[in-house]
Amino acid sequence: MAIINKLIEIATDEGINIHNITPKIQDLIASTSIQNGQALVFSRHTTTALAINENEERLLEDIKVFLRKLAPESERYLHNDLHLRDVPEDEPINAHSHLMAMMLTTSEVIPIVDGKLALGTWQSVLFFELDGPRKRTVFVQIFGE
Repeated sequence: MAIINKLIEIATDEGINIHNITPKIQDLIASTSIQNGQALVFSRHTTTALAINENEERLLEDIKVFLRKLAPESERYLHNDLHLRDVPEDEPINAHSHLMAMMLTTSEVIPIVDGKLALGTWQSVLFFELDGPRKRTVFVQIFGE
């Protein structure tokens, strides 16, 4: 069984933004000889997340509104008391972003069948930036035969 590790780099915009990374994952799979197996997709940051859902513009806006209601930026959070802990000079006020990320997930495992992701008709792998703008990386481990 082959195991191949790859990274996807994503430059994100300010605030919450959602990126369809399905084509990038599929391109990585196509660059290998693996026809059947699995792709593990892992978000490497504490203020980002992943989900498999429909990549439809109005739904993506609904998701952003929903996340902002779950963890409003205007609330008082202990994590934002930067003067009470050692932090880098450029440390953002971002407790709300950490909380949003906790409501989603950091990884997805997707079957590979005949060299392609075995996603349903309306499914896409979505990467959530919750504290942008930043340069982010997503780890993809492709394994199989």
